[in-house]
Amino acid sequence: MSDYQNLSEKELKAVIEKAENALKNKQFSKRKEVIAKIKELAASIDSTVEIHENGKKSPRTVSKVSIKYRHPQDAEKTWTGRGMTPKWMQALLDKGHDRSEFKV
Repeated sequence: MSDYQNLSEKELKAVIEKAENALKNKQFSKRKEVIAKIKELAASIDSTVEIHENGKKSPRTVSKVSIKYRHPQDAEKTWTGRGMTPKWMQALLDKGHDRSEFKV
């Protein structure tokens, strides 16, 4: 091993990057070996296994919630009816207005 004190910052970063890449490659190879061994053992007892990758999440579908309430003077201010009541609506409710007045 070389003396790291004599290396420049650029050289040290290169050494670190190479070491990180080498570690990732070893971990990937080890993982493949272990998965192959698990599948081999499962096949020896006439069974199958399904291995899910950790960290690879299936895409989540998110549906957009439609607007249920709109400010009477400022059309930019809207609310879906979920979560905390927005300040603009709370102020109008405090003045005696009814929530149904702002329904879209």
